[in-house]
Amino acid sequence: MGLQARVRKEWFIIGIVLVILSAKVHPSFGVKGGPLKPEFTITYFAVALIFFNSGLSLKTEELTGALLHVRLHLLVQTFTLVFFPLCVWLLLRLLSLTAIDQWLLKGLQTVSCMPPPVSSAVILTKAVGGNEAAAIFNSAFGSFLGIVVTPVLLLLFLGSSSSVPFSSIFSQLFVTVVLPLVGGQVCRGFFRDFLERQKPPFGTVSSLVLLAIIYTTFCDTFSNPDIELDPTSLLMVALIIFSIQISFMLLTFTISTRSLSGFSPADTVAIIFCSTHKSLTLGIPMLKIVFEGYEHLSLISVPLLIYHPAQILLGSVLVPTIRSWMTSRQKELRLVAVQSV
Repeated sequence: MGLQARVRKEWFIIGIVLVILSAKVHPSFGVKGGPLKPEFTITYFAVALIFFNSGLSLKTEELTGALLHVRLHLLVQTFTLVFFPLCVWLLLRLLSLTAIDQWLLKGLQTVSCMPPPVSSAVILTKAVGGNEAAAIFNSAFGSFLGIVVTPVLLLLFLGSSSSVPFSSIFSQLFVTVVLPLVGGQVCRGFFRDFLERQKPPFGTVSSLVLLAIIYTTFCDTFSNPDIELDPTSLLMVALIIFSIQISFMLLTFTISTRSLSGFSPADTVAIIFCSTHKSLTLGIPMLKIVFEGYEHLSLISVPLLIYHPAQILLGSVLVPTIRSWMTSRQKELRLVAVQSV
């Protein structure tokens, strides 16, 4: 793959690096009260735009076929929104005894509270040839659940900033998340044929807005001289994230392939990706709302910024291996079915 093709494919990851560097060079532009006025343009308009865009792009009509696969949905949502946060919480009891930066550890907990992503889990499930409908349903359903569950989990495990009371958090969530999401779905109902025909770049729009949110978040950090990012802690957190992802992928594989589980190989693929992936698109705006006023917000956001490319990289590397397993397993099951007739 040539350099230009690689840049085109990885432009969002490159964009994250560039906006963080830009924030480091000139943080005054994106801080509160600065020329960009992020307290209005980002806190309300940008966040609302992301969720309106999500509502507009979400193909709810594709979910009906997967709706009745209740056991699969229950496993995925319970794993990602209950088991995952609890396991990380227990892990952090041990890690708190180490020298790793406490704010990065808090960031690991925020990662565990995030819902599954709308895009990467579906894309990887489709690349393998797994149950794409189940992946679409759980990504979409998890995103809707995350609007309520994720802020509750964040407040439960970490608390909120003293400047933003509980009621204000949920009123802001309603205005900037729920209403735009519902509005996007309503608009999709009116313009569905046009959207299907033109195929607007929904993912690109969300990614560009997300880069703006990341930029202002780090502008706040770099404008505060008391905050420093420890390279050793950063490396340790990156290693912990990869370890968590690999461990949980193996765990979900083991659970979903038990003889009494009743899941097909294609179901297992969807379960592996949907249960272990976390949403950056929904996560960063939610952190911005729940932890408004935290001077360490960007440090809390760092593990999620690492987790996002890590899950895509690891998933992409494992696609051929998982596809090979699924194909051979499906052949075995067909052979057994033929022999039993």
